Amino acid sequence: MTDGKEGDIIRSIQKQSWRIRIMKFKKVVSAVLVSALAVSMMAGCGSKSGSSDSKSDVFKIGGIGPMTGDAAAYGEAVDNGAKLAVEEINKNGGINGKQVEFKTEDDQADAEKAVNAYNTLKDWGMQILMGTVTSGSCTAVASETDSDHMFQITPSGTAVESVQDHDNVFRLCFSDPEQGTKSAEYIAKNKLATKIAVIYNSSDVYSNGIYTNFAAEAKKEGLDVVAAEAFTADNKTDFSVQLKKAQSSGADLVFLPIYYQEASAILQQAAKLDYHPTFFGCDGLDGILGVEGFDKSLAEGTMLLTPYASDAQDEKTQTFTKAYEDKYGDTPIQFAADAYDAIYAIKAAVEKADVTPDMTIFQEEIFGPVVCVTPFDTEEEAIAIANSTKYGLAGGVFTKDIKRGLRVAQAIDSGQIYVNSYFSKGMIESPGTGWRESGLGVAGIQKYMISKTIFVDTEDGSVPY
Repeated sequence: MTDGKEGDIIRSIQKQSWRIRIMKFKKVVSAVLVSALAVSMMAGCGSKSGSSDSKSDVFKIGGIGPMTGDAAAYGEAVDNGAKLAVEEINKNGGINGKQVEFKTEDDQADAEKAVNAYNTLKDWGMQILMGTVTSGSCTAVASETDSDHMFQITPSGTAVESVQDHDNVFRLCFSDPEQGTKSAEYIAKNKLATKIAVIYNSSDVYSNGIYTNFAAEAKKEGLDVVAAEAFTADNKTDFSVQLKKAQSSGADLVFLPIYYQEASAILQQAAKLDYHPTFFGCDGLDGILGVEGFDKSLAEGTMLLTPYASDAQDEKTQTFTKAYEDKYGDTPIQFAADAYDAIYAIKAAVEKADVTPDMTIFQEEIFGPVVCVTPFDTEEEAIAIANSTKYGLAGGVFTKDIKRGLRVAQAIDSGQIYVNSYFSKGMIESPGTGWRESGLGVAGIQKYMISKTIFVDTEDGSVPY
């Protein structure tokens, strides 16, 4: 949806309209990323829940986000943007000739509920996850998708931890550190304030992550941060203490790396204190105009960093904005645009994907007349391929060199290894059991132990090694 300007936008609310200022900040998914998406995604088409159906004519994409609760505006926007993209794709022939189904589960921006939502979507048959919406939930679910080899792309999980150390998880939007750094740079470059106060949520990974980098960059830029006041999730309704400290310190700009609900309360309470600084937020502020009962006039002049503005004049933005308004009767916020882009990124990845050894067919047992053959050049590479699966019940090594066979057998992560044969009369009596996600061959305390049996085909028959 985004155009070639590849710009992040600082929006200033003026009488409920958006005034645009451009900052250099990459947003568009590159061809390189799409290629990476393709490889990772195809490994997860069909998780350990058995969701993949090779006979299906439908791609099942799941979504997770807050459809209720304080962050519901984000979840609803993501759901709407994703469904709009899916509708367009299906009208134009689908993905590789197959239609797309999309389903969202509510997590109320809670990590535990997000994991439950993920399991519900797996039971539905989800093949690809577009989510989650908030950073904490995304981080929790990423561990699950990593274990399941499920491709995951978050449209809005900005915390570094949301994708860190997970080859299967990708982010469409900017990260929290980038938001903090770019906000400080922009304030300094445009000389927006002489004294700055910060009000942030120290218990939230999103807010804390932005603040940390903002503070570091502000120091580099010579900005005068006169107050840094924290609150927690247990106390996010009364901000009088934080605002009075900011006011008494003489701060003429208050930086708010927080969500829109808390921001709306801060603006209302600041007005009651007759305190009127410039308020500057990040993408979490998007949605403030939709808060029920909020006096929108209080947001006039408020600035926020965002990758999308509905009144941008490029063709792609206008086409998306009009389509969204026609369908939902409302102006889309950033989260809707990011979700729309995320679905199209998935489409591009699927269409560019090639078969690799980490695909489901290679990783999971088929119990049919199918053999997956993968070439290798070295002994080390062969061992790495064998150990790339999440299972480890039984394996086999075929070689003319018995010493090499035993060496490789020792290195393969499996409870039973057969050299120059596969299965034997010794299997039933074998103490070897399954490793990782394979079945257990013993009961009781022994299931917490790792054992291995190696069978070598000799003149006397297969015997335990």
